[in-house]
Amino acid sequence: MREPSPGAAALADVEPVPGVAKPDPILIVDHVRRTFGGLVAVDVEHLELPRGAITSLIGPNGAGKTTFFNLMTGFDVADEGAGTFDGHELRKIPAHKVSNYGMVRTFQLTKALTRLTVMENMKLGAREQRGERLLLAPWAPLWQEQEQEIEARAEELLVRFKMDHMRDEMAGTLSGGQRKLLEMARALMVEPIMVMLDEPMAGVNPALTQSLLEHVKDLPHMGMSVLFVEHDMDVVMDISDWVVVMAEGRIIAEGPPEVVARNEEVIDAYIGKGHGDESRFTPVPLGAAAVADTAVREEAPPESDEGAGELASGGPDDGSGGAASDAQEGPS
Repeated sequence: MREPSPGAAALADVEPVPGVAKPDPILIVDHVRRTFGGLVAVDVEHLELPRGAITSLIGPNGAGKTTFFNLMTGFDVADEGAGTFDGHELRKIPAHKVSNYGMVRTFQLTKALTRLTVMENMKLGAREQRGERLLLAPWAPLWQEQEQEIEARAEELLVRFKMDHMRDEMAGTLSGGQRKLLEMARALMVEPIMVMLDEPMAGVNPALTQSLLEHVKDLPHMGMSVLFVEHDMDVVMDISDWVVVMAEGRIIAEGPPEVVARNEEVIDAYIGKGHGDESRFTPVPLGAAAVADTAVREEAPPESDEGAGELASGGPDDGSGGAASDAQEGPS
């Protein structure tokens, strides 16, 4: 059994009902609504996310989960309502400022500058780099010391994520799972207080899934709160301190994973009325030994120019540790 997150104990006496108040919420959402034409993608009356805990956001396809992520992280603007993150108003705040507040995100489709090395991708995630300023850039002595500190921090994270042997490899040569690890490690270069992970396990083979899970479990012990979207209920049951369920843009349930797993409305949302089969919500232990027995070889994706055009044009990539636009507008 995993060690409980620092914020888990505060949730013990919280009633498992939608919109319930939390003892120390880091993110508060009030009356947030987003529509696309006649489709209501997000309609959240009230939601509080606990500090120092791992919260899963689950729901069927089209529930509005990614749109909700976009609204909270500045990649989309709500029609009405607002969120508050660690005391900061999020209404109409651009993504780079949300990142500066300490909230970073990753995407379903990884964002790596494929023609830069792993180390160079990592260093892009650091904030307030003096060497990036136009007037200071020509004068290396003014920013070299900071550059060395940034590289040391990046090296430390690569060691933690067991990617230090790839530091000088081009990001375009990495497999899909390795790119997920790189994106998560780069997000931590921002030194965030909240990490939002959009389907971090999607497309990752079993050989790397366990590694990713262990890194997510460690985040609260490093002083971070976590919100992540996931469809695999075994992962949700294994990793979550609290679960929030969306369907048709609304929050229909929230609570500890074992309570949500028994909620009839949640089961109906996933399987449909008259389901009769709740096996999907029966947790299966995620043993490291079982994962080790499933050694699936990951193939690196074909070399592409992903991100190169954005770099050349100065367009948005996620050099701020996951704070980059991902053409994922619209309901998820």
